[in-house]
Amino acid sequence: MSRIPTAWRLPAAAAALALGLAGCGEAPQQDAPRATPVRVVEVERSPLAAGIRAVGTVAPAEEVRLSFKTGGVVAAIDVAQGERIRAGQRLASVARDEVEAAVAQARAMVDKAGRDLERGEALYADEVATREQVEDLRTARDVAAASLRAAEFNARFAVITAPGDGVVLRRLAEPGELVAAGQPVLVVGNTRGGWIVRAHLPDRDIVRVEAGEVARVTLDAFPGRSFEATVTEVSSAADPLTGTYEVKLAIDPQGLRFVQGLVAKIELPGEDGAAALPVVPVESLLEANGSTAVVFLVAAGDTEDDVARRVEVRLGQWVGTRVEVLEGVTEGDRVVTEGAAYLHDGEAVRILPRA
Repeated sequence: MSRIPTAWRLPAAAAALALGLAGCGEAPQQDAPRATPVRVVEVERSPLAAGIRAVGTVAPAEEVRLSFKTGGVVAAIDVAQGERIRAGQRLASVARDEVEAAVAQARAMVDKAGRDLERGEALYADEVATREQVEDLRTARDVAAASLRAAEFNARFAVITAPGDGVVLRRLAEPGELVAAGQPVLVVGNTRGGWIVRAHLPDRDIVRVEAGEVARVTLDAFPGRSFEATVTEVSSAADPLTGTYEVKLAIDPQGLRFVQGLVAKIELPGEDGAAALPVVPVESLLEANGSTAVVFLVAAGDTEDDVARRVEVRLGQWVGTRVEVLEGVTEGDRVVTEGAAYLHDGEAVRILPRA
């Protein structure tokens, strides 16, 4: 019987041992999925309803719509939109042919009625006419005189003059156009009555504003300056087109030259003592739809890693970069602000320190 050379014995034994160990050992484990890194903030309570911001426009406090007393063809519009005007200045006129003819006709009727009355009185003196006939002639004379006064009044209002110092806000007709009696031709603002800011607020804000409140106003036309304004009028009915409510604030120009249409940014104090509700940063919201949205909260997991939990919340008021949460979170919850867009419910997360 041949013998295995000694030099071959050690490699063969090592190979057999390796095979034995491989057969008895367990399969190698795969690496566990890594936790997703996120950043979080703790939910806190804060009364966001303490202030109201809005954007409005500057306008003269008194606006007057000017028109002709009688209809006719517009002869001239003597001012341009935006032009400053003085009290008594001629602004527009209607063609006078018709109104002057009406005055002439009324004056002729007065003359005729006067002659008829004189003749009637003479006949009454000669006992030819009755007293009743004379009184009828006197009444006709008085009616004709009244018609003349009306025609002369209409003739005076064939010309539009400025009721006071101000500015032309809108020009609603042009020379040659036929306008009806009372149809607005010009809209002017009386600057002697001061200036106001007009703004429109949603229903959730209008109920927190009262007349007499003082607001802070800034104008893009005068950077670096702020103006004090007082709420003078709060609308009690919504605009049918926009659904918003108009607020008027009296503003002091502080010696500066205001013009109609300046953009104004308004800060109102609103109602004091608003209840403090949980608030979250806007960047934590996902799938926002009206008054609802989704956030991810971080909860302690079964292992050393934390777990992201998907939660639907009901939203309240938005102010700046934060929003109130009416339902879904409580004070102290940890809400994901960075990395939430890539999370799934129940996914392991690793909290990064704040940047």
